[in-house]
Amino acid sequence: MKLKIDGSIEKSDAICGNSEGQNRFGYCYEKGIGTTKDDEKAFHWYLKSAEGGNSRGQNNLGCRYEKGIGTTKDDEKAFQWYLKSAEGGNSTGQYNLGRCYKNGVGTTKNKEKAFHWYLKSAEGGNNDERAFQWYLKSAEDGNSTGQYNLGCCYKNGIGTTKNEEKAFQWYLKSAEGGNSRIGTTKDDEKAFQWYLKLAEEGNSIGQYNLGRCYRRGIGTTKNKEKAFQWYLKSAEGGNSYGQYNLGHCYRKGIGTTKNKEKAFQWYLKSSKSGNSYGRLASLMKAIMQFFLQIF
Repeated sequence: MKLKIDGSIEKSDAICGNSEGQNRFGYCYEKGIGTTKDDEKAFHWYLKSAEGGNSRGQNNLGCRYEKGIGTTKDDEKAFQWYLKSAEGGNSTGQYNLGRCYKNGVGTTKNKEKAFHWYLKSAEGGNNDERAFQWYLKSAEDGNSTGQYNLGCCYKNGIGTTKNEEKAFQWYLKSAEGGNSRIGTTKDDEKAFQWYLKLAEEGNSIGQYNLGRCYRRGIGTTKNKEKAFQWYLKSAEGGNSYGQYNLGHCYRKGIGTTKNKEKAFQWYLKSSKSGNSYGRLASLMKAIMQFFLQIF
């Protein structure tokens, strides 16, 4: 038999231990839906739901602890329940956890963790405009992942008006920061045209990416000779990725004649320009092979 409050609220699921039913029952007490508003009972049922592993209940319980509604205010407990909710995949819990890390609520301030959880929340579909603002802030702070995601927002109109020029500019900044995902958009031909425009204007990042397009056939026909020429221009412009790939072309004979000495020289320039650890690992391997073949 189903028990009801004021003839309208079904209580059986909550009593039988259904965590979602318990969460909804807590919400009814919180808002006064079908019964008298009661913060302490709302807290009681949110606690039951949270302890039953319900991520919504865990987030709602965290809110109760943070605001001191129906219980004593306790930021540490609020943080712990937001954490459980976030780890359970709840996008609102993830946002609240990010907020805790940002503002030091129940934990030590940590901008990196704050961004991580804001990002998770945004990916889970929690408020496009809010996600856009956080990507913007992160991008302006120099975070290459934030710059890439901001580019996606502008490209797809997520939380802002579509703007392909701004999208590409942020993709470019992301690439300059070492993010390899630039150029993986569905519209490869359009990306190729943007790279061509930038490359012809003398932009070394654009030249590197244009070389990559020609080498892999992204948005255009594969052309190893053109790939080599654009890598060369990029390398001469001081781009470490262009330098590394030019060295690779000389080592493998891609679009040019094999030349181990020139390969070594460009690998070395690339390392001095601050190329990433993965590139340096390849560089060291190439250097070892180079010396072994000489001696």
